[in-house]
Amino acid sequence: MKKLILVAVALVASVTMNVAVAGDAAAGKAKSAACGGCHGFDGNSPIPMYPKLAGQNEAYIAKQVKDFKANTTRQNAIMLGMVAALSDEDAADIGAYFQAQTLKSAATFDESKIAAGRDIYKGGDMQKGIPACQACHGPKGAGTAGIGYPQLGGQYTEYTLAQLKAFKDGSRTNDDKMLMRSIVEKMSDDDLVAVANYIASLK
Repeated sequence: MKKLILVAVALVASVTMNVAVAGDAAAGKAKSAACGGCHGFDGNSPIPMYPKLAGQNEAYIAKQVKDFKANTTRQNAIMLGMVAALSDEDAADIGAYFQAQTLKSAATFDESKIAAGRDIYKGGDMQKGIPACQACHGPKGAGTAGIGYPQLGGQYTEYTLAQLKAFKDGSRTNDDKMLMRSIVEKMSDDDLVAVANYIASLK
């Protein structure tokens, strides 16, 4: 058993290292110039409807580029045009650049929603069958880079809520093994709002 655990840890470490060095951040800086209008040139979007990418893990960004380009499981007309000419190498480089940037906390949130959001994020809701968000995204919302779970902490409330709703109504389906969809389908609208506000408060 101990040997199996050690092998598993080694594999996770290997995946994490591969993710960390796959892209070229220096090359990604130039390639990401077109992203700056919406996401900010350092990945700190000034517009709440567009996500902050600063500090986001490379694997997640590269996957989203691929999914937007395929235009099936994640569709957005603006993003489709932006990523159409990007190669996998370009996506990795852009991901590496944004991963290397520092997230600035500028998201606003409703203080009255924080307590309820914290309860769900930290502990889930056993009665509804909702697992704790931090199990995948971490206690501070930093994500799990090695397996591509995204950083959430400090993200705009508006953007996070829009994505949760998209998973719930089925307009976004690029979650692995329907993981997000199986969770948000059990959440009420109030739950989604509370969690989105709590996520925005994380630093």
